Amino acid sequence: MKALISVSDKTGIVEFAQALHKLGVKLLSTGGTAKLLAEKGLPVTEVAEVTQFPEMLDGRVKTLHPKVHGGLLARRDFPEHMAALKEHGIETIDLLVVNLYPFEATVAKPGCTLADAIENIDIGGPAMVRSAAKNWKDVGVITAADQYDAVIGELTASGKLSNKLRFELSVAAFNRISQYDGAISDYLSSVKFEDEKLSEEYVPERAAFPGQANSQFIKIQDLRYGENSHQQAAWYRDLYPAPGSLATGVQLQGKELSYNNIADADAAWECVKSFEAPACVIIKHANPCGVAVGKDAHEAYAKAFQTDPTSAFGGIIAFNRPVDKAAAEAVSKQFVEVLMAPEFSAEALDIFKAKVNVRLMQIALPKGGKTDWENGRNAVESKRVGSGILLQSADNHELALADLKVVTVKQPTPEELQDLLFAWKVAKFVKSNAIVFCKNGMTMGVGAGQMSRLDSARIASIKAEAAKLSLQNTVVASDAFFPFRDGLDVVVDAGATCVAQPGGSMRDQEVIDAANERGVAMVFTGVRHFRH
Repeated sequence: MKALISVSDKTGIVEFAQALHKLGVKLLSTGGTAKLLAEKGLPVTEVAEVTQFPEMLDGRVKTLHPKVHGGLLARRDFPEHMAALKEHGIETIDLLVVNLYPFEATVAKPGCTLADAIENIDIGGPAMVRSAAKNWKDVGVITAADQYDAVIGELTASGKLSNKLRFELSVAAFNRISQYDGAISDYLSSVKFEDEKLSEEYVPERAAFPGQANSQFIKIQDLRYGENSHQQAAWYRDLYPAPGSLATGVQLQGKELSYNNIADADAAWECVKSFEAPACVIIKHANPCGVAVGKDAHEAYAKAFQTDPTSAFGGIIAFNRPVDKAAAEAVSKQFVEVLMAPEFSAEALDIFKAKVNVRLMQIALPKGGKTDWENGRNAVESKRVGSGILLQSADNHELALADLKVVTVKQPTPEELQDLLFAWKVAKFVKSNAIVFCKNGMTMGVGAGQMSRLDSARIASIKAEAAKLSLQNTVVASDAFFPFRDGLDVVVDAGATCVAQPGGSMRDQEVIDAANERGVAMVFTGVRHFRH
């Protein structure tokens, strides 16, 4: 048995090659990999010795040769193939170990030049991988270090690879080539090429959206059904999921997550991790029905639950702090579909053991940084339309106190300003038209998803009344501007004393005049948060 090894990322390759050698596998290699293996005392033959042709063009040409591809592509069950190999002095290659030039990592670096990007486009590697993967019945193709153990395990046990493993390796190889080619296409079709600036140091400007979108996703699991029972569904994750995002979570107990569970859980998790203070978010049908901050998880939950106990039944709950015994005891009194937190105490886990159907999800909070990815956020959002897709940068705008522009005679109090910032964060996650009443770091009434902003405001008031919550002296956030004064009048009639809205309407002055007339404070945020 012969193995050809040519890797860019050499993690674990020495140990893997040593294991192959002990099993009697002959080692064939290229350039830097061959040098490393020889330094470790392994008997290795360089590809140039086999092809009788030296590596050339700075290593660009070394494996593109019939003695390599013939050894990979020849079918052992075709006598004419084997006769051709014998005629031309070509030996078969039974294992191919290749990982590709680090194109994705290269173009992700700030200041990456076009020359560096082009130089990191692998040619020989993908060609060999495709050859070996096509001939999977005879060749095992290894494209990632996490496959080494399975390969050594089967070779040790039976002296060969099973058809099942070779096929799985082939599929993984073609997936890797697809990912690689997609990344190259994404990069090159985003480059705004400027011939006059072309040089080795040229760092091209790149379009936010490439000429061709090649999104890559890996299936996490098949789902029982989709949004409705007659629909089929599966859950996929990004090739490189952001730390602290839903796809990185671990389910600790409970039934399998459903399509709707996952969609609602994502809304809850994205909302709760936007707060710095201990927070709890309760989601029902993709809308927050209760959000609050408190001194700890228990207090935050108690406040959030008060907003709308009826809708909280069967909801999705997320915390941005560990769930301890007190919080667990409180939550366990209601029916909850999914409960998410960065951590659960041992006492909390014991409490939920009695609630076997409750799905517990543990998700580490992102550590934070300068990029959306470092903050556990999607950089781009998508929406399917007929025979197409809409892409947009994700709504990751964060409102700061300094961004608020007071437009009324009455000034908000410091407490109202803090509640406005809280309400604004919640409104971003409520389906449009969105109206959110808040007070003391707690939602008091939420109106969502109505065709009329007036109806959303009325619904928020109705729900507050049903929960026996007073809207007197509350603040209100509206995800988009008030086109007329009637919307403002509804929320003021309900008890609001301070309002945040984007502004930008032709009738802004009419609404400002109405606020002054009603003696309430109003601020403009300068941004809107439509969510459809």
